[in-house]
Amino acid sequence: MITIAELRAKNGKMSQRALAREIDTTQTSISNWEKDPLSMNAENIVKLCLYFNVTSDEILGIKRE
Repeated sequence: MITIAELRAKNGKMSQRALAREIDTTQTSISNWEKDPLSMNAENIVKLCLYFNVTSDEILGIKRE
């Protein structure tokens, strides 16, 4: 699993506020998702996946065997 905080760090130490602006949400939402990734709805998971070029499995910590 890769966390949203790790993705932000890999993207030039991007702040929660900057990410929120990029994907059209609030800084509070980003903070909540970092604490509990399963609290995201499908639309926001897709936004994060497209922005960071990762899969939903990676963000949600789903392992495929």
